[in-house]
Amino acid sequence: MAKVLLAGEPMALFIADEEGTLDNVSNFTKALAGAEANVAIGLSRLGHNVKYITKLGNDPFGKYIYKKLSEEKIDVSSIKFTDEYPTGFMLKSKTSEGDPDIFYFRKGSAASHITPDDIDCDVSRLKHIHITGITAALSKDTLNTVYKMIQIGKENGIRISFDPNIRKSLWKSEDEMVTTLNDIAYNCNIVMPGIKEGLILTGSNDVDDIADFYLKRGVEAVIIKIGDKGAYVKTKDESFTVRGYKVEKVVDTVGAGDGFATGVISGLLEGLTLKDAVKRGNAIGAIIIMSPGDNDGLPDRDTLEKFMNEN
Repeated sequence: MAKVLLAGEPMALFIADEEGTLDNVSNFTKALAGAEANVAIGLSRLGHNVKYITKLGNDPFGKYIYKKLSEEKIDVSSIKFTDEYPTGFMLKSKTSEGDPDIFYFRKGSAASHITPDDIDCDVSRLKHIHITGITAALSKDTLNTVYKMIQIGKENGIRISFDPNIRKSLWKSEDEMVTTLNDIAYNCNIVMPGIKEGLILTGSNDVDDIADFYLKRGVEAVIIKIGDKGAYVKTKDESFTVRGYKVEKVVDTVGAGDGFATGVISGLLEGLTLKDAVKRGNAIGAIIIMSPGDNDGLPDRDTLEKFMNEN
C-alpha cells in the first residue's frame, strides 16, 4: 500500500467523565489526541502504510502515546524521545450540546521542538504528504519542518494536502496566522478548510469565493467542509457539492475534520474519483462525531463500508 507522511504533536487527552466545567470535574478518561495522529490512525486502520514523525518527552505520556501509535501499526521508527522537554496533554469537557471546552498544556512541549532534520523517510515510496496548520503554529522549528515537507513533496511530485486546522491560541496574532497558513496553502495540491476557516483566511464565506481564492494561486482542488450539508469541491475543471450523511446523535464534534481528511486521502490513494473520495470523507466525519474520543471511532474497512451502504 502507498506510504503517507505526517508530522505533528500527539498529546495525552483527558476526557471528562461527567458534564460540567473542567475545574469542577473529578474524573477523566485517558486517550490520545492530535490532528495528525488522528489522520495517521485513520489511514492505518484502512490498511495504508503511514509514517508519523514527532518528538515525545521521556515521560509516562510519551511512552503511552508511542505504545498507542505502535499498536495502530503506524511506522514510528522516526519518533524521537527527549529528556529535555515534556509531552503535551490536554483536557476536554463532556457536553451534550455544541463543542466541548478544551484546555491545553503544550507550551514548550517536546513536539514543538521537531526540526526539519527529523524528517527522515524513503522519498521513493511516498505517495502523499498531509500537513495541518497546527504543526505550523507550534514554533519556528515546526514551521520550518512543514516547509521541508512541502519541499520534499514538490521536488518529488508527491501530492500534498493541507487542513488549516485553525487554533488561534497558538498564534501570536491573527495577521501572522492568516499570512502563514495561506502561504502554506498556496504550496499544496489540495486545501481542505472548514467554511468558518475559509472566512478567516480569505475574508469571504461564499464557497466559490473561497475556492477561487486558492485556485487562482495554483492549488489544484479546494474542498470546503460545510457542516451537515457535506462538502463543496472545486477544481479548475468542475465544482460540485457532496452531501453529508445523517448522524443519529452527535456525541463529540472534535476529530470530525481529521476523519474527513482520512476519507479523502485514503480514497485518492485507492484511485477513487475526487467526488467518491469526498463522499468517503463525509462518511468518516459522520462516524467520528458519534463517538466520544478524537479517534476511537475511526473505522476499519468493514465498518466504513457497512456505514456507507446502510446510509
